[in-house]
Amino acid sequence: MQKFVFSFVLVVLIGISGTYVYAQEMSLATFQETAQVIIDKNISQNVTASITLQSTSIQEIKIPAELEQRIRENENISAITLTNQNQCVLGVNNESCILINVKRNPDDRNFLQVQNRTLHIAGEFIDEINRVFDTKAELHSTFIHVNDDTSAALETSGVISGRGTISAVYTMPMEDTDSMYEKMSSILIPKIIREAGGFYDVAKNLSSQDYSKMTFSIIPTENKSLLQLRLSVDYPQKASEINKVSPLEFLKTNELKRSDYFSSGFYPLNSIIQVVILDSEDVKISDVKGNITPTQIIGDEKIPTDVTEKGWVFDPHEGKSIQGKYIFGKDTTIYKKELEFLVEKLQLQIKQPEKTEFDESITVAIVITIIAIVAAMFYLKGYKK
Repeated sequence: MQKFVFSFVLVVLIGISGTYVYAQEMSLATFQETAQVIIDKNISQNVTASITLQSTSIQEIKIPAELEQRIRENENISAITLTNQNQCVLGVNNESCILINVKRNPDDRNFLQVQNRTLHIAGEFIDEINRVFDTKAELHSTFIHVNDDTSAALETSGVISGRGTISAVYTMPMEDTDSMYEKMSSILIPKIIREAGGFYDVAKNLSSQDYSKMTFSIIPTENKSLLQLRLSVDYPQKASEINKVSPLEFLKTNELKRSDYFSSGFYPLNSIIQVVILDSEDVKISDVKGNITPTQIIGDEKIPTDVTEKGWVFDPHEGKSIQGKYIFGKDTTIYKKELEFLVEKLQLQIKQPEKTEFDESITVAIVITIIAIVAAMFYLKGYKK
């Protein structure tokens, strides 16, 4: 993961250096829109398409400043999540959830101590959270996470529910995703961004699809909180049918536009499309209809040499786990045909056994571009030409 983050920082640095050659000046905004398609041919056989809107600014994703500060300064809280994802934790069915996740205190020696401390900390926030989000969630249970399965289910950062985290689980009646997304986005997303279109419009349209779900997360860090609003759609048992990959097919649109919120400058890394393919066999990318952006190898990673040019970066482009990231360059719109490519099986070759880095690949796939981009923001915060 550190290598992944470092690579994106290098992308930013290379893009910045490139702007001395090109007339258009590159900037990096706190607001980020990400489209992702995960094609899992290895385990679930599902395809998951999602749109994530995120920011570290409470002016761009609005929560009260006092609440954000209290959450961030409380060193016991690792994340707060509101979701209508099915079974947000084991034992919860057909209900929406608010999870207040608390770090386990090593001084707590038994479940009762763990539970009492968790409920005490969560109890300081739940009433205000209900008021801010116009919800009426009530205490259901406490849940001890022994791994990060919940983060994987919610498609969020592993910091939300890794080992050693306890959730105070509050539940409320299940709400349809389209009405829930409409309500939450009107609370969280300012009018200037909602009316700017872009990935937000795609997410709004996707919210009415079958198997669509919404998750909003507050992830505190030392100086600011990462705020994520995510809309995802599952396509059960569709992955095995796919040889021709068309990402916009799963996003239910023929074109994907960047948000007009970025129209005042050049923000090439603030709108990203990502495709992840997981297979039980070695496969490769072929017949890419759109551009493949020029790259160079730095630290065993492919890095775009010019972020003013639109196109794909596939890294790796073959194997059991393939990742492709598309940047818009100076363009504002990408069309369905431009993003299409084929996935083919590699011809059988005699290979020496090699170490499988499956865990790292899966982690990167699930965490997606989000944390890397935010890390780049932190590294380069305050950057001005």
